Amino acid sequence: MIYIRAQVPESPVWERNRGIHGEARLRVGPFLKKHGALLFYAALLMTAFNYMSHGTQDLYPTFLQKQRGFDVNLTSRISLVYAVGAICGGTVVGFLSQRWGRRRSIILAALGGAALIPLWIFAPSTILLTAGGFLMQFMVQGAWGVVPVHLNELSPPQYRGMFPGLAYQLGNCAAAFAAQQQAWLAERIRDANGQPNYALTMAMVEIVVFVAIIILAAIGREERGKEF
Repeated sequence: MIYIRAQVPESPVWERNRGIHGEARLRVGPFLKKHGALLFYAALLMTAFNYMSHGTQDLYPTFLQKQRGFDVNLTSRISLVYAVGAICGGTVVGFLSQRWGRRRSIILAALGGAALIPLWIFAPSTILLTAGGFLMQFMVQGAWGVVPVHLNELSPPQYRGMFPGLAYQLGNCAAAFAAQQQAWLAERIRDANGQPNYALTMAMVEIVVFVAIIILAAIGREERGKEF
């Protein structure tokens, strides 16, 4: 952080706008009047994204142990595999969004995630379940790989230092109780043995979330290639 502050230059667009408009100041009323709808959209999109990420990760180890009967060691190994999938997905889909566009990449990743739900949560064997975890996180974090640049491209230029972080944190706050909500729902949707049905709960929640992301991405703006 110190190196970035000391050595990385400001963007030419920021320098030019600063010279034209002077010191930027945030006036909440005018900001919300002009950009409130965009902020609401971005925060809603980030809420869905955080539900997608937390909803596929936070309770997954609990599901593996309590519903599938895996021990801690096997659960850890599966977690490592799908963490690698997340890294690969964020890299690959983020890169492809330069060609395909931000919205299309998000939509394709969400469609892939929705299609993988049976393999991810209902697969009969450990190998298939592990493969499903890898592929699911490839898609989930693949969509996330587009988020940083997409939020910055959507941001009003004069508020680009504030807008992406604010939209993300509003969405993160709204989705903060995703795991608790899924656990609460699982307690009320029991399996044949009377145990909390984490698999069915997570599948139901995530199909709704994936559909929400597809719709939100489809109705949003495409700003790929925007000058910073």
